[in-house]
Amino acid sequence: MSKGYHHFKGNKLNRSEFIQRKVVQLILNGKLTDKERESSKVFELKHSSGCTQVGRILAEKRRLNKEYAELICVLHDIYVIVKGRYKNHAHLGAPIAARILRSTNKFRLSEIKLITEAIFNHSDKHIYSKNPYVELAKDADTLDCFLYDNVEGYYTGNKPPKVAKEYFKRIIKLRKELGLRPVKRYNKLIKELEQKSREKK
Repeated sequence: MSKGYHHFKGNKLNRSEFIQRKVVQLILNGKLTDKERESSKVFELKHSSGCTQVGRILAEKRRLNKEYAELICVLHDIYVIVKGRYKNHAHLGAPIAARILRSTNKFRLSEIKLITEAIFNHSDKHIYSKNPYVELAKDADTLDCFLYDNVEGYYTGNKPPKVAKEYFKRIIKLRKELGLRPVKRYNKLIKELEQKSREKK
């Protein structure tokens, strides 16, 4: 094994890697069982890691700070990781993330504010802001989730049509940005959701 890379062992981790390891340890050592959680520990491990990798790619593509992207993405669902619940998890997770970052004494207040603002707003996929890190948080979360099979039904079945429609618009835009092939059924789902929105009025 190469001596050049630490493989998340030892004390030579940079501050982002330190937080990433901490999040994985929180998941692995969490006392809530899968029956008590809305998603499994396995999913939380996969999703937090997947989002972090997607966030790195988006940060490079958009010329944003990669370290901030990593931290935003690995901490974005920290409330779900700790409490096992999704309701209002973005707003409730931001203070938990702030405490974790402060406890290391490695981050400036301005950095904590930037990271937690993105976490606080990441669930509002139907709202578009001018803050590139807020949008990165939403996009990394969306893209990672849409890489799983049959995820469309979760959004059409669990989100209001007006909100669900924006998830599909966001993934269409993201796939185009990254040069991925278009998925035709997403446009069809948008039309169906728009029809449902009109029927509800």
